[in-house]
Amino acid sequence: MALIHLDANYVIAAFRRHDLASELRHTAAGDPINISAIAWAEFLCGPIAGNEELYARALVDKVESLGETDAQFAARLFNQTGRRLRSLPDCLIAAVAMRCGALLATINVADFRRFERFGLALL
Repeated sequence: MALIHLDANYVIAAFRRHDLASELRHTAAGDPINISAIAWAEFLCGPIAGNEELYARALVDKVESLGETDAQFAARLFNQTGRRLRSLPDCLIAAVAMRCGALLATINVADFRRFERFGLALL
């Protein structure tokens, strides 16, 4: 089983390219597709329109909570990857995906590559 976590930008891209959502379902082949609470919040901050929230919720099996261990790991990632301005949300998303043993599906691959040396697996 290959658990997949989505970054908010991947969900947004799936609205613009429906083939991306189909490709994701094919790749997952029935395996869970989750999203961290931080990525879900980023998505909900929008702008989203119409039924996009319902469509996104149908794509996702579970919104994974953020806990104290995730916060500690994300802070370590933030400090060890250069304390880049506005990168804390990415650190939190990566920390949750790694805790869950999930592959991270993102459009902004370059933003997450720096976490691979800490164990993040990108889809």
